[in-house]
Amino acid sequence: MNITVFLGAPGSGKGTQAKRLAESQNFIHFSTGDMLRSAMKAETDVGKKAKGFVDKGDLVPDNVMIELIEAALTGIPNNTKIILDGFPRTVPQAEALDQKISTAVNRALYFLVPEKDLITRLTGRRVCEKCGEPYHVESLPPKKEGVCDKCGGNVIHRKDDSAEVVGHRLQVFHKLTSPLLSYYKTKNRLKELDGNRPIDTLQKELVQILN
Repeated sequence: MNITVFLGAPGSGKGTQAKRLAESQNFIHFSTGDMLRSAMKAETDVGKKAKGFVDKGDLVPDNVMIELIEAALTGIPNNTKIILDGFPRTVPQAEALDQKISTAVNRALYFLVPEKDLITRLTGRRVCEKCGEPYHVESLPPKKEGVCDKCGGNVIHRKDDSAEVVGHRLQVFHKLTSPLLSYYKTKNRLKELDGNRPIDTLQKELVQILN
């Protein structure tokens, strides 16, 4: 498989860009955040294991995340173009992927955004609880307040986007994920991108890089 990892702090825009690429460039997009929330809502074994960590803004343990991703990648054809968004987040997770030829990562793209902008993005972020469509109270509100433009579902403020949890999430990200950047840099697979640009501008650069 052709696997690209999208790295970046919560709110860096990697999920939005990955969804656009999936729609326009035939990538399969795996958002571990969406996968975990779905598992928690369905109360699967993985979801139950993860819930306590997610609610506090902590990273879900490596063994739980690896279990989730390995199940998702099972049976996918070798020529498939895949974006992993939110995984790996630690070096042990990256090593678990690289242990198998079929899941080894081709490249890692890191979305750089100043922390003050991340906080603004996250605390104002809203999402459709039905289809996952992202919104923002300032830059991208739904046409009708509280209602998703795409499917009519409820647009909500997630608990893990509250100001208190956001601050903790960013601390956890910088502390535990920074070594992952060094891991991919050492392997010459890391490319840094300015994530503080218009969505369309960044999307054009991503299409050039990935194609």
